[in-house]
Amino acid sequence: MTYDTAGDPISGLKWTRKTTEKIACELKNIGIQVSQNTVARLLKEMDFSLRVNHKKLASNSCPDRDEQFSYIAQQREIFSNSGDPIISVDTKKKELVGNFKNQGRTYCRKPIEVNDHDFRSTAVGMAAPYGIYDVQRNHGSVFVGVSSDTPEFAVNNIEKWWRFSGCRRYPNSKNLLILADGGGSNAARSRVWKLGIQKQLCDRHNLTVTVCHYPTGASKWNPIEHRLFAEISKNWAGRPLDSYDTILNYIRTTTTSAGLTAKAYLVRKQYQKGQRVSDQDFKDLALRHHDTQPIRNYSLSPR
Repeated sequence: MTYDTAGDPISGLKWTRKTTEKIACELKNIGIQVSQNTVARLLKEMDFSLRVNHKKLASNSCPDRDEQFSYIAQQREIFSNSGDPIISVDTKKKELVGNFKNQGRTYCRKPIEVNDHDFRSTAVGMAAPYGIYDVQRNHGSVFVGVSSDTPEFAVNNIEKWWRFSGCRRYPNSKNLLILADGGGSNAARSRVWKLGIQKQLCDRHNLTVTVCHYPTGASKWNPIEHRLFAEISKNWAGRPLDSYDTILNYIRTTTTSAGLTAKAYLVRKQYQKGQRVSDQDFKDLALRHHDTQPIRNYSLSPR
């Protein structure tokens, strides 16, 4: 066991890569007859335990991480004090639509029978839920797409949120703060994303939009992750997402004791990947990079 044992020097917790059956075989080779169940009992007495990996080690790939968190906090304070909307946006994990296993458990008299394999060919389709969480109102809007998760898809959903909800909840606001991850369909370096914001939000609705992107590897601090997406996942845990209507209904019935409410919309439009923005179109943007981490923080104004 010497070379197959690891441990935590602080807590004293130990673990081994050998199974109880293999340990019993090793003991048998040196003349000790013992069953694997006895090995399991003895390991427990020696402070060994079955454990899974814990994602707790933060990466140091972003040296200015704390500065960005402080800047986001400042922007949130400014917009909150002025009564202007703050939205947190992101795409939830894509879901295979069909009678497939969904992680989690639920109370029922007998297990729900699902397909034994998650084959894409047997699915109804793919669901790409793009969420928009209104931080100040504790309200979520989720647009469930049936095609690719592209920057155009992301911006169109935000524009719909403004038309359906934002302009009614904030009738006097001309400023909008968007909190987003640094990659994906709302990537910090995406020209298509920025051009879409310029045309769909700034020019069309006369809004000045400020965008702040979270540092690399810090998406879990984006409010939408733990305030909306986590609650949706708990609501449909253990239930097969067998149709788009099922997905929409679970999202719409997601609530919390803190007052969270959510709406859901199905987006049937097909979005194509690989769109490009010319240098001239990009130069025409009314884009202003902030002094603090300009790649992650910028504003777009009406033209």
